[in-house]
Amino acid sequence: MLITIDHETIYRYDSPVSYSIQSLRLTPQPFDGQSVRYWRVTSTVPAQFSSFQDSFGNVTQTLVIDRPYEENCIRVQGVVDTVNTHGVVSGAVEPFPAMFYLRETEQTRPDGAIRALAKTVQATADTDVDCMHKMMLAIRNAIEYQTGESHAQTTAIEVMSQGVGVCQDHAHVFIACARSIGIPARYVSGYLLHTETGEVTQASHAWAEVMIPELGWIGFDVANRVCTTDQYVRIGVGLDYREAAPIRGIRRGGESEELSVKVRVSQSQSAAQ
Repeated sequence: MLITIDHETIYRYDSPVSYSIQSLRLTPQPFDGQSVRYWRVTSTVPAQFSSFQDSFGNVTQTLVIDRPYEENCIRVQGVVDTVNTHGVVSGAVEPFPAMFYLRETEQTRPDGAIRALAKTVQATADTDVDCMHKMMLAIRNAIEYQTGESHAQTTAIEVMSQGVGVCQDHAHVFIACARSIGIPARYVSGYLLHTETGEVTQASHAWAEVMIPELGWIGFDVANRVCTTDQYVRIGVGLDYREAAPIRGIRRGGESEELSVKVRVSQSQSAAQ
């Protein structure tokens, strides 16, 4: 399937920003289920771009703007060819052994409630794959999808306690549960084709991957209760959101930041030229 991405992140300020530096994880890496036909990341304010591969294998760009500005748009445009691998991720860049992804972080640390949920589900499962499917459903049933109740720094413990969150939060709780029973898990950022028409949304997407020895890494989208398919474009991975965040940065100056995001994901008939 050919998927077209058009993603705009627009920053506006009441006073000029004199300097900013941002780390962008907005470019997909190819793997057996995904190949990149065309990809471009631009800034409306003239900027210095440099690219490297971070420790997780993510394509990472550093964007530096050293001139005053009050508005800037970082735009991602691309076409990706995807194949339905039924969630299995193979052929990706893998700098770390799977056991590395058992490490806890502040956002994925489990508490008693998370450990209890994981143990309860594990006790009803016949295999690790069965356990992860049941875990996905149990977490989604426990945490209602609701925007505006969490933020980028919200932890799995907080989400589990409040019972509401978004895709990022579902992924963090799933990761915390999996790691608590010895299954390596990681956070994934990317895009999801919701409809063929490419409706505009206000966010990209997030899910999790777990390592099942006999199968490899498998993607689970807890928010939508499914394993990943050819409707997903995989961008960045990390131990949690912070290490796979699409954009992170700092600035000097610029008061009262107003941020708006527009994401259009649609099915394409032909690749961009």
